[in-house]
Amino acid sequence: MLILIINSGSSSIKFQVIEMPSEEIICKGLVERIGFKNAALHFESKGKAHSEVQALSNHEEGLSAITNMLMHDEMGVLKHPDEIDVVAHRVVHGGNRFDQPTRIDENVLAEIERLGSLAPLHNPANAIGIKVATDSFESADQVAVFDTAFHQTLPERAYRYAMPKTLADEYHIRVYGFHGTSHKYVSEQAIAYLKKPASKIISIHLGNGCSMTAIKDGKSMDHSLGFGPSNGLIMGTRSGDIDQSVVFYLMDSLGMSSEEVNRLLQKQSGLLGLTGYSDLREIQKGAEEGDKDCRLALAMTSYRIKKFIGSYIAALNGVDALIFTAGIGENSSVLRAMVCEHMDALGIQIDVQKNRQRTASILEIQKDDSEVKILVIPTDEELEIAKQSYLCMSR
Repeated sequence: MLILIINSGSSSIKFQVIEMPSEEIICKGLVERIGFKNAALHFESKGKAHSEVQALSNHEEGLSAITNMLMHDEMGVLKHPDEIDVVAHRVVHGGNRFDQPTRIDENVLAEIERLGSLAPLHNPANAIGIKVATDSFESADQVAVFDTAFHQTLPERAYRYAMPKTLADEYHIRVYGFHGTSHKYVSEQAIAYLKKPASKIISIHLGNGCSMTAIKDGKSMDHSLGFGPSNGLIMGTRSGDIDQSVVFYLMDSLGMSSEEVNRLLQKQSGLLGLTGYSDLREIQKGAEEGDKDCRLALAMTSYRIKKFIGSYIAALNGVDALIFTAGIGENSSVLRAMVCEHMDALGIQIDVQKNRQRTASILEIQKDDSEVKILVIPTDEELEIAKQSYLCMSR
């Protein structure tokens, strides 16, 4: 079964073509910086790599560029779209309805679009991906794998908000959690690596979107994102946690509409609001050159992560391992060091030299006498999506 995986983020699209059940990767690639003039398409197949800069203003243009590359005369892996059996889509918000991989029909697509108000940077892009893929790969089945599914194990004390119960129950207002495909994959990798099924793990997913999960015995027990993917950690353009009084002040005293406030906190805040850059690579460069705003942004970001680590150690009554994953978590030794420094009281001690290493496999970066393992684990959401989609179609 040939599966095309589409993983649409807020400003990027990762994709792979995987043959299942052998798990052979036929090709893979990434479109990044969508919405900017310097958007880039990266593509690997047949042992060759290709990159090009394009002005891709939205996800629809990015998906069209991917489709064209898949059938490129020299680099492509497809002669005809009908060779794809399944197009598997990462969908961020599944609400209370979707807790497992689901074949997509008109009703499922409509529900994904309806949930767009809860994940405005993601679900609309996910829906566009589904529509483009349906048109481009007409004979393929479309399957949705939901980020929220992994967090269905959250206990009520963790997922319920302190608001009137009748209102929360009627309108399904609760913590849903996100990046579940990534947290599930890396935690399973960690459990197998540690050979410890009964484990306490904190998974730290750091990309343009960021989240943390407290995981006990392989199950999600607490999570930093909530009803929508906008609270918790500081992100590329999202503010993360903010006092709701600020929202009321912006609306009541400054006259901003709810739409303007939403745009401000979702698309104009976070690292972008602090520094003018949403890409951590540019912020690290600025910090190295003495930019005070960039240095403060790094300090604030690492401080917020530290606070969640502390709270999750309390919630789990200990921790066996921290996992750093996703684009920033896997590649920024600077941020990893800032997060883990001065954490020895919690048994966390990072090794500076180990932290500077790069590897495509699991990497331990703690000191030899550290009580807590510190692991860098490359996430592979696409493989996890392929596995879940294959099982869905097999059923």
